[in-house]
Amino acid sequence: MKIITGLGNPGLKYASNRHNVGFMAVDMVAQKLGWDFSKIKHNSQIAEGHYKGEKIILLKPQTFMNLSGEAVADAVNYYDVSWQDVLIIYDDMDLLPGQLRVRSKGSAGGHKGMASVIAHAHTNEIPRVKIGIGHPLVGTVVDYVLQNFDKEAMAEMVPVLAKAAEAAFYWLEHEINQVMNIYNATPAE
Repeated sequence: MKIITGLGNPGLKYASNRHNVGFMAVDMVAQKLGWDFSKIKHNSQIAEGHYKGEKIILLKPQTFMNLSGEAVADAVNYYDVSWQDVLIIYDDMDLLPGQLRVRSKGSAGGHKGMASVIAHAHTNEIPRVKIGIGHPLVGTVVDYVLQNFDKEAMAEMVPVLAKAAEAAFYWLEHEINQVMNIYNATPAE
C-alpha cells in the first residue's frame, strides 16, 4: 500500500494559490486514475483504489498547510504503512517556476507544511516531489504563496504539474532513487 499526499490549504479561496500546487498535482493523479476525492477521512479528502494490484490512497489534508503532518500521520498510522511508502508533493520557493525536484529525504527547507510532516513522522526520510514556484519579486512570502496564479503563470505551471503527477505514478512502481534519476534529469516541458 502507498499514500500520495499533496500539500495545500482547503477551500475554494485557496484553490488556485501557489501554495496549493501539491493539491493540483494530486488532483491530476486522481483524474488519470478516474478517482474522485469523495471521502473525508484522517482530516483529509481522500481518493482510493487499486493501481496495478496495489492499494493506493491519495490524500489532501484539510488541516491547513502548517498542520499537514497531523493528517498525514493519522493516515500513515491508520493504514500502518512505512514513511518510505508515502510520497509528499508540495511547492518550493527555492526552485524556479516550472522546475521539479524529487528527493528521498531532507529538511523542510523552510516549508511549514513539510516541517509539520517531518515533526509528526519523527524522520526526514520521506520521499517527496517539490514543485518550483520561485521567490516573490515584491511583497511578503506569505502574500506570495497565498496569491493565485494569473492565467499566464498557471499555463506555465501545467507542464510541471503533469510531470509531478507522472513522477508519482513512476514512484508507485519504482524505488525513489530511480524516480530521482529520471525526473531530476529532465526539465518539465
